[in-house]
Amino acid sequence: MKLAIIGAGKWGQALYHAFSQNNDVVINSRRPKDIENFVSLQEALSYDYLVLAIPAQSVRSWLEEKFEDRGQNILVASKGIETSTGAFLNEVYGSFISLDRVAFISGPSFATEVQQSLPTALKISSTNQSLAQLYADAFPNFIKGYVDDDIIGAEVAGAYKNVIAIAGGVCDGLELGNNARASLISRGLVEMTRFGDYFGARTETFLSLGGAGDLFLTASSKLSRNYRVGLGLSKGKSLDEILEELGEVAEGIPTTKALFTIAKKRDIYLPIANEVYNMLEGKNPLESVHDLLNS
Repeated sequence: MKLAIIGAGKWGQALYHAFSQNNDVVINSRRPKDIENFVSLQEALSYDYLVLAIPAQSVRSWLEEKFEDRGQNILVASKGIETSTGAFLNEVYGSFISLDRVAFISGPSFATEVQQSLPTALKISSTNQSLAQLYADAFPNFIKGYVDDDIIGAEVAGAYKNVIAIAGGVCDGLELGNNARASLISRGLVEMTRFGDYFGARTETFLSLGGAGDLFLTASSKLSRNYRVGLGLSKGKSLDEILEELGEVAEGIPTTKALFTIAKKRDIYLPIANEVYNMLEGKNPLESVHDLLNS
């Protein structure tokens, strides 16, 4: 399979490593990088199969300014909700190309471990099951691929788990204990399922790799950027200070803001996401814990 990865952050490079095992793969990013098979954007866009690993908040502008529709198929490797509009990424992509040419990747997948060829299982979701299977079959032997057609479920789970991960970092940073973390993550799963159900996602999606699998991973490990945001909040650091130390995009921050706006507009009960939003806005984390326990 001939693939072009667009986006050479840690996740993009991890996907480049994985797909390169059995396929002809090139990579491109906004800034040139010293990576084997790094090519120009024009050359990358000439490939029939693309993997887009660019930040969720940059997707629309990239499609408007950089993308040339040549009938390519796209695997979306970003996770998040567009803050400015509240749109899911499938809605953003659907504004530019037919969704039967788009698939979405989800599941427990720290970039560092994928780079080390450590085993995991991932899911490809698309309305085009043949396309989903094609991408799944391109995985190397250390990644077990599954396919389904619940795009909304995959998107909600992939975005929402980053918000719960921020809460998980706060929980551990405050040293609230294992019971508290388990309670938080399990209630976080209920909350993301409630949100997904509102938009027509299937409940079983949230019990699968892209839901529970990715949530358990991301909300309990320092390898998670969003978890580290929560650790910083628990220590009283400002958001600017946290992001400077992080040096990477933490999609849970804009996603939290999008969830807060959507929940307020549509009257969806999202207590954890709301408290994460409040903490990002400066609320004392201990007050948020108190309010969650007494809500």
